[in-house]
Amino acid sequence: MSAATTRSRTPDRLCAEAVDLARAAAEEAAAPGIVGEHVGLVSEGDRVVTHFFECKELGYRGWRWAVTVARASRAKFVTLDETVLLPGPDALLAPEWVPWSERLRPGDMGPGDLLPTDAEDLRLEPGFTGEDEPPPNSPVSREMAELVEAEDAEVAGGRPATLPVAPRRGSIAAVAEELGLRRARVLSRYGLHVAADRWEEGYGPKTAMAQAAPASCVSCGFLNPIGGSLGQAFGVCANEFSPADGHVVSLSYGCGGHSEAAVMPKPPRPAAPVIDETRVDPFPLRPSPDSGSVSITTDESSAELGHS
Repeated sequence: MSAATTRSRTPDRLCAEAVDLARAAAEEAAAPGIVGEHVGLVSEGDRVVTHFFECKELGYRGWRWAVTVARASRAKFVTLDETVLLPGPDALLAPEWVPWSERLRPGDMGPGDLLPTDAEDLRLEPGFTGEDEPPPNSPVSREMAELVEAEDAEVAGGRPATLPVAPRRGSIAAVAEELGLRRARVLSRYGLHVAADRWEEGYGPKTAMAQAAPASCVSCGFLNPIGGSLGQAFGVCANEFSPADGHVVSLSYGCGGHSEAAVMPKPPRPAAPVIDETRVDPFPLRPSPDSGSVSITTDESSAELGHS
């Protein structure tokens, strides 16, 4: 270890003793009553020392006023270098700044918000990357252009994404449009995998709902299939009582609303009443005279009292 290195680690005596000069500089830079106790010093080099004072400013917990003083070679007076407020080892710091594109989370967008997509987004790739001119052996090549009128085909003048109107049926651009390729960019393989992982995390076989389900969605009658390569593993739930109604669900997902989980039996219906509408049953308004327990007598005087 050289002598210069040893001198730089040892604080200069006059600079180390200039605590009052450093405090006066810190109090001049800060508001009154903000500078606290002297908490230490550190040697910055030959005849350069930084003094640290406690900061009592609200909201700056753990911060320190750092005042650097220096002394010229063979000089007897210490001069002020700089004063700055610096965070200490246990200081309260603001979180690291993150770009808005990385802070955005699902559900943050509202009505009227615009989300620009990066031109180099890995989730997307060019939609239709064919050459403007078809190969020589193509049925719509320049050599076969004169035969187009006799065929049900059309030579598109450029890429499908640049056409002002939809091409007629039978052209290459029409086929590309039918296959969903008439777009500037489509999902890449990375975008497909990211979407599949995200959907399986919310409505996949590892969720608590799927673990307790009696069967998976692949055998449910409420599952609406989707097209494309994602249709091999996902579908859309159409059960209004399911927690996944209207969401893309994995075929391995399941819930208690499975169409074949518990088929409700039909309630028994009572037999229809039998009414004979061809016969009329008489219902007298008064009882028959001979329906009582006492015989009928013509002489009312001979009737026993007490009988009605």
